[in-house]
Amino acid sequence: MDALFRDDAYAQRCTATVVSVDERGIRLDRTVFYPTGGGQPGDSGVLRFDGGEIRIADTVKGDGGPDDVIHVPEDGAAPPAPGTAVEAVIDWERRHRHMRMHTALHLLCAVVPGSVTGGQIGADKSRLDFNVPAASLDKDAIAAAVNALIAADTTVGTRWITDEEMAAAPELVRTMSVKPPTGSGRVRLLDVEGVDLQPCGGTHVARTGEIGGIEVTKIENKGKQNRRVVIALKD
Repeated sequence: MDALFRDDAYAQRCTATVVSVDERGIRLDRTVFYPTGGGQPGDSGVLRFDGGEIRIADTVKGDGGPDDVIHVPEDGAAPPAPGTAVEAVIDWERRHRHMRMHTALHLLCAVVPGSVTGGQIGADKSRLDFNVPAASLDKDAIAAAVNALIAADTTVGTRWITDEEMAAAPELVRTMSVKPPTGSGRVRLLDVEGVDLQPCGGTHVARTGEIGGIEVTKIENKGKQNRRVVIALKD
């Protein structure tokens, strides 16, 4: 399967062919739909074909490796048969908010010291959990620092390193709860120029300025030194 979202996060649609259909959902030969992973929700949208269209309620990973993407139709939808030509179209507004949020979390990670113990991306709010003492975190100071990085309008890009290079640079891994996928020979890095560099397979905006302003809505105590920082987009 050709994972178009990996090379172009701004691709909103593509033509594809249905490869298979089973109880889990629909597999295509290529897709712009991002599957749930790394704290980022899977895309929703539609598959259009000669004779109709069906809603895709979610997108998940199959058991056949990172390129095994399953499009989950909404309940009661009749999927097109294998061999059918389709147009796959994502819910772009929702995806774009996920992209903005995901990149904002990388900036948050750069601002807050300490290891990340968990995280979740949403269209309305997102969060990271940090292994840090409570006294070290201040809502207003964190928001100001992240918004300054957003205002700098820094370039955001991706690059690949080998599994061997990843193994030789463990300091690149900030997230304790999610290990970078290895075994395929290479690992994808998200690079916010001069700000953050770490393994990430998600979708992101091209420049930090595209995020817009964020606010830190709350900081929660989730354990002895585990602090949850929750952010929201100002719009």
